[in-house]
Amino acid sequence: MGSSVGGYRESLRVPVAWWLIGAAAVITLFVIVAVPVNVFVGALVGGLAAVLLVLLFVRYGGARVEVDDRRLRAGRAEINRTYLGTVEALTGEDARRAFGRDCDPKAYLVLRSYVPGAVRVQITDPGDPAPYWLIATRHPDRLAAALSGHSVGRS
Repeated sequence: MGSSVGGYRESLRVPVAWWLIGAAAVITLFVIVAVPVNVFVGALVGGLAAVLLVLLFVRYGGARVEVDDRRLRAGRAEINRTYLGTVEALTGEDARRAFGRDCDPKAYLVLRSYVPGAVRVQITDPGDPAPYWLIATRHPDRLAAALSGHSVGRS
């Protein structure tokens, strides 16, 4: 995903399992309505549920994490790289604690429960109320390397 040192791009799309579970829920809703009422109403309810589910999954899974030479963009926010301090890659229990009990309420979070890793980036901008950004990522080492200017190979 990172094409050069200091560059990185990732889309935090929802996993396929969520789409399968959503499809099963829509089919179940269709059957629950179609059997006692009729097929047309079942299809209408199921169709509306499917549209809402697709919109929700696309919007929630549309979060992007991008790093280039000038800025870091995570979700809807972006910051100039000159305001970035210490970068820490987090995995496993460290990532869970960072998003849970160890999380500062003022931190900017890009949390996706289905993404196992994270990167914590200290913010040095005195005008920014967030002490750090905590960003969910599937590749914490590569994102941290892009932010700190080092090269990490793909695995």
